[in-house]
Amino acid sequence: MNKNKIGFQRWIAVFGVILFIGKLIAWKLTNSDAVFSDAMESVVNVISAFMGLYSLHLAAKPKDEGHPYGHGKVEFVTSGIEGALIAIAGIMIIYEGINSLIVGKTLNQLDWGIAIIAATAVINYLLGYISIKKGKADNSLVLISSGKHLQSDTITTLGVVLSLVIVFFTKIYWLDSVVALIFGAYIIFVGYKIIRKSLSGIMDEQDPEILVQIVHILENNRKDEWIDVHNMKIQQFGASLHIDAHITLPWYYSLRDAHKEMENVIILLAKNIKRTIEFNFHMDDCKTISCPVCQIKDCPVRERDFIKRVEWTSENITLEVKHSVE
Repeated sequence: MNKNKIGFQRWIAVFGVILFIGKLIAWKLTNSDAVFSDAMESVVNVISAFMGLYSLHLAAKPKDEGHPYGHGKVEFVTSGIEGALIAIAGIMIIYEGINSLIVGKTLNQLDWGIAIIAATAVINYLLGYISIKKGKADNSLVLISSGKHLQSDTITTLGVVLSLVIVFFTKIYWLDSVVALIFGAYIIFVGYKIIRKSLSGIMDEQDPEILVQIVHILENNRKDEWIDVHNMKIQQFGASLHIDAHITLPWYYSLRDAHKEMENVIILLAKNIKRTIEFNFHMDDCKTISCPVCQIKDCPVRERDFIKRVEWTSENITLEVKHSVE
């Protein structure tokens, strides 16, 4: 899987260079600020593609003594740098657009510029679509970020084509600079979103989608002996997950039986989540306060009556202390 991701990222890098050269030619032909904005984003595409390629090589390395959780976090770092580069490109575009509005300029050979830029838009969209699809299948933030960047580039490129067509027929040249300003602001926003996503991964921010998926699996396959699951924490390391959790089991179970039930929970999650997962489960013995929510019908040591079944949710499964039902 890692080889496939690296191979695909390599193709993204190669196409990034080709598309950048094409847009650079279009800019030289037209002298358009809007085309310049598109070319600047392609510069970021090229840099980001090669950074992503490096991060995938590094993330594919196995765990070692210095990195007991592996090297997957590097994907968040490179994704954050990519977002910063995108934002910087947006600032450069806005600067150039404002300067052109003040000084003024004439555009040339717009027909050739329109043809070249339109062709790059089609290629970018296809690459972005495939990259996002593959990134989601392989749980790769790098491929997803690259795909979203390529698709955002497609949107701006189509806007550039539209602006060139309008300017071509109207000869209102200042519209070109206005379009560049609009897309510069949009590119800055895209960069911010990528930075925000990468920082959440570095800071181990809880991913609601993953948590909901895990809770859904546990709730739908729940056994009466699994009295409670709580204090769940999830960390992401590239495409891998590390899950910490506490599971409450009947106190009268032997160590062997309790460990077997804990393994049943781990096997259940491992089979239903298509990612590499490292588990760290802690076994808790049930207390008297567990009786009201314990569903074991023939419990030989029950001290309080069963009241109701508590549904496991994203909110209560992450609680450090579970409260009994009074």
